[in-house]
Amino acid sequence: MRPTLLVDVDGPLNPYAAKPCRRPPGYETHRLLTPRWVAAERRRLIGRGLPDKPVRPLRVWLNPDHGSALTGLPFELVWATTWEEEANVYVAPVLGLPELPYIAWDPERPEPTAGGVFWKTPQIVAWAEGRVFAWIDDEITDADRAWVREHHDGPALLHRIDPRRGLTVDDFDLLGEWAMGLGRRLGRDP
Repeated sequence: MRPTLLVDVDGPLNPYAAKPCRRPPGYETHRLLTPRWVAAERRRLIGRGLPDKPVRPLRVWLNPDHGSALTGLPFELVWATTWEEEANVYVAPVLGLPELPYIAWDPERPEPTAGGVFWKTPQIVAWAEGRVFAWIDDEITDADRAWVREHHDGPALLHRIDPRRGLTVDDFDLLGEWAMGLGRRLGRDP
């Protein structure tokens, strides 16, 4: 069985923190009105006393080459994004990805722990149930790595992606090498 790669959208696939006038090479601009975005923006506008103001689309930068790069890795792909099922509707088609399973997050997002553990981390470990996984996200810190080492029984790679650049060739190389090395360590093909 191949390891799982848990994929976040904003940061790894959508380098949202890049300067608006300096989109990274290979990325294309998409303007999206996803149901979650519309609901969140509507709440924000109402909270600011602007209930009649139209919701502006979310600007998303996606690199169409990332789909084949991801499917070329020796992993089973799973969305680990707040986009949840919307990633299959709005992101996967642009990247040429099939419909992927996704982690359904607890709607009550806990506050960060005293140690600074990202709210996704405990839910990912619970979802993984000891299975081997790699996770790419722009919010991963050393606190998350330590929490996973303490609470997860299987091998795991937590790899932070710079949200100003998104996934790079070096990130894909690291993921592939980790999976291949894992297979050698466990005496099987990943």
